[in-house]
Amino acid sequence: MTQEATAPAEAPGAHVGARLRAARHARRLSMEEVATAAGVTKGFLSRLERDRAGASVAVLVRLCGVLDLAVGSLFEPAPAGQVLRRADYPPISFGGSGLREFLLTPRGEQRLAAILSEVAAGGGGGEEPYGLPADVEFSLVLSGTLELTFAGEQEAVVLAAGDTFTFDPGEPHTFRAGPEGARVLWVLSPGLLVRRDAPAP
Repeated sequence: MTQEATAPAEAPGAHVGARLRAARHARRLSMEEVATAAGVTKGFLSRLERDRAGASVAVLVRLCGVLDLAVGSLFEPAPAGQVLRRADYPPISFGGSGLREFLLTPRGEQRLAAILSEVAAGGGGGEEPYGLPADVEFSLVLSGTLELTFAGEQEAVVLAAGDTFTFDPGEPHTFRAGPEGARVLWVLSPGLLVRRDAPAP
């Protein structure tokens, strides 16, 4: 079995367990079937579905693949309309540890997804690299420092406040904040609610 995170999701209202459990029941899959296919233990999946454990980004991406879910469907919906006030940022649970994350674009927006991450010192996406189903990802470090590590690359990309980085999110990677933490804006296109194998409208 691969590494499993055990810390619960930190952002209030950002629980994904009920959505994962509902998707599993809708597909008439047993907990053991899903756990085996995703490379996690049945006990861990049980705790995750009850929001008693958190998961790395890579584990959530694998679970979405097994359950045939768009990754973005785990997000809490943003209020309707195009204006989203700072006080109303909806929290999301996108895996990792030491993170508070918020979806800044409306849930129905398929062209792009903007996510604000507040990463505690040493926090990030987890040790296991992951890929996301989008064509391009843009990151802007608003404060602190961020280290992005790509599978197969010996040197990490280190970003300081004001630095930007554009890359292919499908390339397995992970990230970690520096000793002072980091505040990061991520923009992905298309939005994560769009399944890559879905036919074009």
